[in-house]
Amino acid sequence: MLDFSLDAHRGAFHLQVESNLATEWTVVFGPSGAGKSTLLRLLAGLDNPIHARIALEGRVLTETSTKLHIPAGHRRTSLVSQQPTLFPHLNVAANVGYSLHKLDCAARERRVSQMLDLVDASNLADRRPADLSGGQAERVALARALAPAPRLLLLDEPFAALDGVASDELLARLQQWLRENRVQAVMATHDVSDALATQAEVLFLREGRLAALGPAADVLASERARLLDRLGRPAT
Repeated sequence: MLDFSLDAHRGAFHLQVESNLATEWTVVFGPSGAGKSTLLRLLAGLDNPIHARIALEGRVLTETSTKLHIPAGHRRTSLVSQQPTLFPHLNVAANVGYSLHKLDCAARERRVSQMLDLVDASNLADRRPADLSGGQAERVALARALAPAPRLLLLDEPFAALDGVASDELLARLQQWLRENRVQAVMATHDVSDALATQAEVLFLREGRLAALGPAADVLASERARLLDRLGRPAT
């Protein structure tokens, strides 16, 4: 369970949202500039809010009233950003295993192999990031995020460089793995098909505020009706 209350500024943009996410998969949906990426960065501990409380599975990660802030690397959360940020001087296997320094060599190699297999990138292990396509880099970034066994996976438009079929296949494999390992996921997207394909709860953001939270079909139908009403068109 993820519980948060956030009040933060990024330049002139103001995000103010409070929610409790109890489902295993939540899609943060909304137009460009609604605050989706800002929300994920705050949950990951990468941005500093004005006021905030964030708790994951009962463990408080941020509490500004008591000046508590657990650093990003100690939250057991992983963020996959819109642009994969792989270490250019390391090959794919070393990138995926970068955070596994507490494991011995054999265990680290097994974990890296498992994660690359999960994202269908085993054949890329010896390549450098410069030799990867956009879709391949996204697969590797996802494998690296999963390798340290996070309790919360944050995904910011994670499959933008993959075509529809490849994206759907990877998403299905990822959801099964997360379910089996009891990892909660929050994915930001502006693509309606992503929200519907996951059959997830949707947290709808509009101009930095929570506009709706609920099943994907219900939230998106309500938003469509709102837009049609603004345009003066009847819903069909």
